[in-house]
Amino acid sequence: MTRRAFIRALIAGEDVPRCGFWIGNPMPETIAAYERESGLQGLEAIERSLGDDIRWITPHYDPMTYRHPRGVKMRPWKDANPHGLAGGPLSAATTIAELDRFEWPDVRYLDFSTTIERLRQTGDYYRLSGFWSPFFHDLTYLLGTEDLLIKMYTDPDVIHEILNRLCGFYYEANELFYREAGDLIDGMFFGNDFGAQTDLLITPDQFETFFLPWIERFSRQAHKRGYQSVLHCCGSIYRIIDRLVEAGVDCIHPIQAKAHNMDAEYLATHFKGRLAFMGGIDTQEMLPEGSPEEVAAEVRRVADLLGPRIILGPSHEVLMPNVPYANVKAMSEAVFAWKNKNV
Repeated sequence: MTRRAFIRALIAGEDVPRCGFWIGNPMPETIAAYERESGLQGLEAIERSLGDDIRWITPHYDPMTYRHPRGVKMRPWKDANPHGLAGGPLSAATTIAELDRFEWPDVRYLDFSTTIERLRQTGDYYRLSGFWSPFFHDLTYLLGTEDLLIKMYTDPDVIHEILNRLCGFYYEANELFYREAGDLIDGMFFGNDFGAQTDLLITPDQFETFFLPWIERFSRQAHKRGYQSVLHCCGSIYRIIDRLVEAGVDCIHPIQAKAHNMDAEYLATHFKGRLAFMGGIDTQEMLPEGSPEEVAAEVRRVADLLGPRIILGPSHEVLMPNVPYANVKAMSEAVFAWKNKNV
């Protein structure tokens, strides 16, 4: 079985001999540190050495994807309000007419050639792709987080319309991209963090009203093309996992292990067998501070609880430089040492 077929089968819930493995998306400083510690050169060499099963290749962050004739970025609001504080460019908007005067991204300026070439050059690895589509975060940049939370009560029609324009662009962009990519993709990977350390950032009702319909629509779009739906969502999100399953999400990443009710034991008790998981090895304490032996023991514990339907890795896709390479190597070795006793 190829790696691509293996991860597809794992996510689909078929019997597979082991868990998957993905180190995520290390920071440049992390890669530099791992090069020094391992003697390897470049992320690809590090990933191959560790036995990584996955590659994330998205047009969303490819600087050549959006080619506006005036040089306007696809999401200029992120640079204008990078921390989602008050004073976003649409923070004062209360009518649809005000949204009409705003310059939204346009699919006419999309060019996927460099991303498609990268996909063609990718070997036997499961390919996460599609537009990242961070529509919840876009709202915080456009409105400011506090104004967003208020406007969901005071101006819900405005929030719905902003989402229609944001998600309408991402949906159409995906349609165009999928048409070119075809079977070069395995899973649609998109990300919105609805959780904090102890609970959701918004109420479950708000989530269902504003955001769940788009998650369902993106998942159906992926399934129609034969891709799996993989949702990135940090934090304590246990209260909405049932809804995500019903919406067609096949796999949840990154399983923030220290967040409330996101430990492997809780997830195994309440959700095992209903969807796949990705991540799950704590990056708050275990990976940066634990010993390689402790990391390996934690991998075995999580695999025993959720395996084999989990792609083990850090509980955040951005691997920070405070995580020693020895611990990442220990994580990899423990993943490949664990075997599914039922196969």
